[in-house]
Amino acid sequence: MLTFRRATIADVDALVPLVESAYRGEASRVGWTTEADLLDGQRTDPEGVAEVITAPKSVVVIAEQDGAVVACCHVAEVDGAGYFGMFAVDPAKQAGGIGRLTLAEAERVVSQDWGLPELRMKVLTAREDLVAWYVRRGYERTGLLIPFPYGDERFGQPRRTDLAFELLTKRLP
Repeated sequence: MLTFRRATIADVDALVPLVESAYRGEASRVGWTTEADLLDGQRTDPEGVAEVITAPKSVVVIAEQDGAVVACCHVAEVDGAGYFGMFAVDPAKQAGGIGRLTLAEAERVVSQDWGLPELRMKVLTAREDLVAWYVRRGYERTGLLIPFPYGDERFGQPRRTDLAFELLTKRLP
């Protein structure tokens, strides 16, 4: 059974390796969310995770299964809408519905707890499979591209020169 709770500072040490394992390095290749062919370096760090846990109008949702942290995501209120990011599922547990349920919990927090009308996110355009996954869950492609922050190693070390994000949005009930 999957349960959800809000992260605290005490969860930082569990969240950083979860996020890293879902996106970077060889460990990430077990799952389908890897960015290992696009980016080297870090995906996040303890300071970044602690910052979003403690920021106002911000929460990190943790999904636990059998007492273990298996997924997380960050939601925040930005410009009157929800923002979704730092989404990670343990690579060994991907493709089993945990991600879908975690995304639904993020949507519930934004819609029901915060009363916001929309959830927004930025997704690497090179991740066509991931963009398609979100579209199947009701997100719309806006066509609005946001440049990748080349030179800022907090976001990783690009392996390509054509990286950009696209803004995806979903109206919430």
